[in-house]
Amino acid sequence: MASHNQPRWAMVIEADKCIDCKACDVACKRENQIDAKGNPEVCRNWINNEGVKGTYPNLQQTFTPEQCHQCDNPPCVPVCPVQATWQGDDGVVLVDKKKCIGCTLCAINCPYKARYMTEARKGETRKADKCNYCEYRPKTKLPACVDTCPTKVRTFGNLNDPNSDVSKLLKDRPYKVLQEDKGTKPHIFYI
Repeated sequence: MASHNQPRWAMVIEADKCIDCKACDVACKRENQIDAKGNPEVCRNWINNEGVKGTYPNLQQTFTPEQCHQCDNPPCVPVCPVQATWQGDDGVVLVDKKKCIGCTLCAINCPYKARYMTEARKGETRKADKCNYCEYRPKTKLPACVDTCPTKVRTFGNLNDPNSDVSKLLKDRPYKVLQEDKGTKPHIFYI
């Protein structure tokens, strides 16, 4: 668990701003060299279409952006038999693909369905993959999905910094987490 001096990365999502343009998905796949080969389940982030509600002419359509929730209590970590899934000091849940044996236990145990298995390469097994907030980028640079969004749906920042944009949003606005009953203590917040 991170100390208060250590950054604790999180994301706030304002779903009512999402227009399902897919810019986040495209930017993530390009940034992380993800070759989906037309398979929509090969992704680190996605948009749930909640459908059209209301009656004409008063219609409303809602989209809910999703990705790994970077849980404080990640159910994917303890089930990995080779410790390929682990949590960094900053709270980000990571995958060591060199260790991963492709058993899928992490994917099965993720209540958010935020894991996918890569395509098997010649002589290798499939590997688990997921969002890592573009962890290899300097933290002065936003994750690709945040950086590219034309309507600024996602806000990324340090929960341990009271002056960060995520801390200010969570202080000033009501929010929820998905599947709170699972006890995962997710760090994707919806306002």
